[in-house]
Amino acid sequence: MNRKRNWISIAVAGILLSGCNTLTPKPGAGGEVVGTAASQHSDRFDWRESNRVKTPVSRTAEAPEDLWELSREHFKLDLTLDNERIGKQVNYYSKHQDYLDRVTDRAERYYHYILGQLIERDMPAELALLPIVESAYDPFAYSRAHAAGPWQFIPGTARHFGLRNSWWYDGRRDIVASTDAALTYLQQLNERFDGDWLLTLAAYNAGGGTVSRAIKRNKAKGRATDYWSLDLPRETKAYVPKLLALAKLVEEPQQYGISLKPLATDPYFAIIETDGQIELDQAAKLAGTSVEELKLLNPGFRRWATDPEGPHRLLIPVASADDFRARLARLPASERVRWNQYKIRRGDSLSVIAARFDTTADAIRRANKLKGNRIVAGRTLLIPRTGKQPVDFASLETDTRSIGGTLSYRVRSGDSFWKIARKHGVGVKDLARWNKMTPRDPLKVGQQLTLFVGGIDGSDS
Repeated sequence: MNRKRNWISIAVAGILLSGCNTLTPKPGAGGEVVGTAASQHSDRFDWRESNRVKTPVSRTAEAPEDLWELSREHFKLDLTLDNERIGKQVNYYSKHQDYLDRVTDRAERYYHYILGQLIERDMPAELALLPIVESAYDPFAYSRAHAAGPWQFIPGTARHFGLRNSWWYDGRRDIVASTDAALTYLQQLNERFDGDWLLTLAAYNAGGGTVSRAIKRNKAKGRATDYWSLDLPRETKAYVPKLLALAKLVEEPQQYGISLKPLATDPYFAIIETDGQIELDQAAKLAGTSVEELKLLNPGFRRWATDPEGPHRLLIPVASADDFRARLARLPASERVRWNQYKIRRGDSLSVIAARFDTTADAIRRANKLKGNRIVAGRTLLIPRTGKQPVDFASLETDTRSIGGTLSYRVRSGDSFWKIARKHGVGVKDLARWNKMTPRDPLKVGQQLTLFVGGIDGSDS
């Protein structure tokens, strides 16, 4: 396919202000991540120094029609590769137009930013499709392995890359922070595997140590050490073909009988510094948008307000950015987080009071400048006033998410292996095996189960 190569770069979506933190990985994380220098893009682009919405710069007047076309112009992987494993994934995705539509609808908020970051770092644009494989572009996705967010960071790797997780905030779900961490991780893995992107992707899924050991075993046996020749976990054998299949479909959708919903080349959101904690419903009113929309743009914040410890920024729909900034400047500090006055009763403790008001003992201590847990009956405390939640944030985490050939199912009251298996047309033994359980094991409400559908989990690859 002849591609137009007239575009140099794309904007990082949004207004990028000094409140954002650039993630720097910690050295020495037990062998699964090599300790290289911090993000290689830091000396080329610093989003902390820009307060403008950046737009693509073109050598000519001709611009890409949408972000899919811009992606094609920056594809770098060999998409002529064709084998049974790739073909199985292409066949699956090409028969599920409805799934591709749903994923595109989710990606609309985030794709511009992620693609812009990839182009800024001169990384393959195909990697903008990786959140489809990981989470179906669902920032609330959560796996049985405790991986979370669009890039599905597990807790240990998240900590290594500075993604905080607290009662208030989960950096794995933060679009800006998790994307920076994921791309830095991918760059480090790519350096570790001498620029081989297929091995890099396999390591992102299975861990660098797993891939290195597979290479070492093949070397000892005199076998080839490319990705296709390695003995890797079943999921990893399907993982890279999934990404390549998606890239092939984006490259030539008509050839595979699918259509791609256009993704606008304009930024979807702006990044605005808030200079402190603010209630999300207050922020939504200032932006003239719904709390649901604000939460989808800022999924890292787990409660009714932003984290008092930061990050002190919000992603705001770009059309509302100027109004939000102006209204925020006029909002009195006392109204950013509203307070109740609570008279301490005999027998009260900070933890009991915190649970009653859906906050934390630490938040109460900070608000009242308390040095310890000692409180005195009859005195008054300032408590953050949560009021009636305008939206149940947990409800944004759907019970079942289609994730690139798998289903992630949250166990409900009354569920059993038999009921879940029957509902999804799979075998009870298969369902248990996929989740490393037996059919006799008890299920817990809220537990995440993984179901493979369409025969594309790599089991017969």
